[in-house]
Amino acid sequence: MSLKSFYLTPRFFYAIATLSVLFLLSYWWQWLYGIIWILVIGFGIFLLLEISMLYRKKGLNGERIVPEKFSNSDLNSVSIVLQNQYAFKIRVGIIDELPVQFQKRDFLKNLSISENDNNTFTYEVRPVARGEYIFGNVNCYVSSAIGLIQRRYTFNNEQMVKVYPSFIQMKKYDFLSIDNRLSHSGLRKIRKIGHTMEFEQIKEYVIGDDVRTVNWKATGKHARLMVNQYQDEKMQPVYSIIDTSRGMKMPFDGLSLLDYAINSSLAFSNIALKKNDKVGLLDFSNKQGNFLPAQAKKTYLNLILETLYNIDTNFLDADYGMLQAVAKRRIPQRSLLMLYTNFEHISALHRQLPYLQAIAKKHVLVVIFFENIELKRLIDSEAKTISEITDQTIAQQFELDKKLMVRELQQRGIQAVLTSPQDLTVNTINKYLEIKARGLL
Repeated sequence: MSLKSFYLTPRFFYAIATLSVLFLLSYWWQWLYGIIWILVIGFGIFLLLEISMLYRKKGLNGERIVPEKFSNSDLNSVSIVLQNQYAFKIRVGIIDELPVQFQKRDFLKNLSISENDNNTFTYEVRPVARGEYIFGNVNCYVSSAIGLIQRRYTFNNEQMVKVYPSFIQMKKYDFLSIDNRLSHSGLRKIRKIGHTMEFEQIKEYVIGDDVRTVNWKATGKHARLMVNQYQDEKMQPVYSIIDTSRGMKMPFDGLSLLDYAINSSLAFSNIALKKNDKVGLLDFSNKQGNFLPAQAKKTYLNLILETLYNIDTNFLDADYGMLQAVAKRRIPQRSLLMLYTNFEHISALHRQLPYLQAIAKKHVLVVIFFENIELKRLIDSEAKTISEITDQTIAQQFELDKKLMVRELQQRGIQAVLTSPQDLTVNTINKYLEIKARGLL
């Protein structure tokens, strides 16, 4: 028997306290003295009996089951499987040593397991930062129906799980796009404007075909009405450009704007690949970070996922002049550039406008930046004091600045998306579908 695995329960101390009080009372009522010693002997017998029951053999097996990787900002399931090999019912208190990133030190799960039976319970964790998460021990404290002592079992000394950008969110929108039910998640169906000019084939006219596509030369040759058939342009280059500067460090609901952008770019890249476009990736702050040239291979998404996982930053100021130079040098073909960034002041936008305009001359540039949802909550709250009214007025000015930024960008021929962090993925995909439908690329 190892003393390290031996624990006394509160019931043990309650019993000791009760016997001590009875011994005290026997000073006045001496007839209790003999009865108390009988209780002490009985207490000792039950204590030895429970020790014998719990330490006669190894009676509990357990295992923590974690996925190979966690999805950032989503609920991820962790399971603990226990097998009772004792010939009697046991009570188990489970303390799982969660990774330090969760800052949770009150994990406790109590359950009962019948003799020679199994029990599995599942709990969920929500990581809000990418990286390696290390689980410690699974500590199981076993007691019998007597409940005077506990025997500790320890399983899974250490397990490491990597937290990747939200692949759960990616799969969610992948499913919806395939199932053609985009509106269930707030995605809009975009009406096609005309058609693109990528020729597919000449076919015989049927009712409903656009008469503007009649091919008169083929009609004369075949002596029946023939039309040109077009298809959506494919293999267009689409880039996610992520600003990793200090402006993206701001957190909302525990998740930084940078991680919102990373999650969104992964889901968006998956949708673009499903639409047969080529996807690429670029991140930058004061200097160029990772760069992946646009490709249309389905397996390319794995490389994008790994690259997004490893994006790191010192949160320095963004250099948009450098971004313009990189785009000119490394993205020679006209492309759709989805720029994830953030401007809190209109003056900050004005400093970068010349560079954004230079990029937009050659590419279709979409600037995606964020609403400050904390300010919106302040604006929507009821102001009762002069100080609160002043705060609301300032907040309304900041909100107005954001809307003015959208107008400034649009006046200069730059597409803009102003979105809350929670709606970032939906609004980004909507903008992409709109640009595809309008044939702007």
